[in-house]
Amino acid sequence: MAPRIGVVGLGGIAQKAWLPVIGRADSWRLVGGFSPNQQKAQAVCDSYRMRCYSRLDVLAADCDAVFVHSSTASHFAVVRELLLAGVDVCVDKPLAETLSEAEKLVELAAKQGRKLMVGFNRRFAPRYQQLKSQLSEAASVRMEKHRSDSVGPQDLRFTLLDDYLHVVDTALWLAGGRGKLHHGVLHTNEAGQMLYAEHHFSVGGTQVTTSMHRRAGTQRESVMALGDGNTWQVDEMRDWRHEHHGQLAIDPVPAWQTTLVQRGFDGAARHFITCVENQTMPETSGEQALMAQRVIEKLWREIDNE
Repeated sequence: MAPRIGVVGLGGIAQKAWLPVIGRADSWRLVGGFSPNQQKAQAVCDSYRMRCYSRLDVLAADCDAVFVHSSTASHFAVVRELLLAGVDVCVDKPLAETLSEAEKLVELAAKQGRKLMVGFNRRFAPRYQQLKSQLSEAASVRMEKHRSDSVGPQDLRFTLLDDYLHVVDTALWLAGGRGKLHHGVLHTNEAGQMLYAEHHFSVGGTQVTTSMHRRAGTQRESVMALGDGNTWQVDEMRDWRHEHHGQLAIDPVPAWQTTLVQRGFDGAARHFITCVENQTMPETSGEQALMAQRVIEKLWREIDNE
């Protein structure tokens, strides 16, 4: 029987990135959505011809799995209620507002025997998956994700969890997993808002660098990797360059490939639903989901104690 899918949180990220994928029901059935803002929720649900629920527990009772796109502050309460209701959950990163809450949710999912996936979409971007398959013996991986003019209004901790978390998770994943932090810098303004971050890790023999500037004059994301006789560069999760012993290969993006496929949202959503269908564990569950959040927590606590 086709799994019954629900959505909690119907704001910008749900409308731009997730609903266009899960709204095209394939081997699943989109049951409905819930948001505290019922007036806005009704309009979104109407556009996808799904039921607008006024209570989370009623939605949970009608679903096998739920995508959670509500505010980070609400993640712990919402995901906890869904897991206790016996529902599998895919939630936007970060898993929860604090590390202790995130760890409690992972423990609860295991106790309940439920799937709990964090939507690290970049792990499902075809270009990054292509790159990872070729990095078995990379000497270095450098990932940069800059912003044109995005200093504030939130504080450092919010920006680390909301945005820099992506860079840390993706870079360490590309390099092969759990990394050892060696050193780094976090620059903030007088209001405590993030200006620049750069950190250096090692994963086995691979050196990893992550970098983000919040006012760099560009909206740029790139990954560069070096290996014996090889240099790879991926820009904007789309443009691919590979030099092998002096020979340059530029691989154009397939014309049919949508932005949501390129950026991994399509792959992430389908992966979660496949795990629900086949009762298999998602790639970004449990310890995988917590790995980058533990690193971010360490970075924040170290600067907070200086």
